[in-house]
Amino acid sequence: MFAATLLTLGVVFVAELGDRSQLITMTYALRYRWWVVLTGVAIASCMVHGTTVAIGHFLGTTLPARPIAFASAIAFLLFAAWAWREGGADDPAVATGREPRHALLTVVSSFTLAELSDKTSLATVTLASHHDWAGVWIGSTLGMVFADALAIGVGMLLHRRLPRGFLHALASLLFLVFGLWMLFDNALGWRSAAVGVTVATVLAATTVAAAQTLRRHRKDAAPVGRSPAVT
Repeated sequence: MFAATLLTLGVVFVAELGDRSQLITMTYALRYRWWVVLTGVAIASCMVHGTTVAIGHFLGTTLPARPIAFASAIAFLLFAAWAWREGGADDPAVATGREPRHALLTVVSSFTLAELSDKTSLATVTLASHHDWAGVWIGSTLGMVFADALAIGVGMLLHRRLPRGFLHALASLLFLVFGLWMLFDNALGWRSAAVGVTVATVLAATTVAAAQTLRRHRKDAAPVGRSPAVT
């Protein structure tokens, strides 16, 4: 069991470095407190890898990737709209700095859907079919939590250094990109379309952001008229 735990921990940790899951975790760390995100990741990892270990060890099958990817895509597109709405200044939870309601449930549900269609789940299924199932479950959960804790640290650093409005816009854009990529690539299998749509989305968002920044700078640089002298 100990050997299976160490093996799976190393495999999952390395597989998660630079993976989509880390970017998703970092995106949540831009919006929620670190302990909420870390708790959600731990719960989701335990659930996901418990499911994949059971499937790999006891059934020897794999999860239906495309239906899960389609559900994940829809969920992340909804999260993109939600993040954009919460970025408004009139949102009481955002304005007062309080944690939005159901934040933990949001992290757990979206992370679970994303991981069920990820390559890490396939690796866990394979490892569970050849090694001790309990060790694979523990190792995969710890490996994912450790890897995503690094992403949470990056998100916390950005959260302290960047304006709140920019962070919400960035989170919304990242969720939108994740959703579009999952829809076209993972769910539909259209890799070329996925690349084109996501690149076009990023370019459009960058253009809009640059135009708004330029307009703001011009407005700030506009000369202020002098008030008439009082005689």
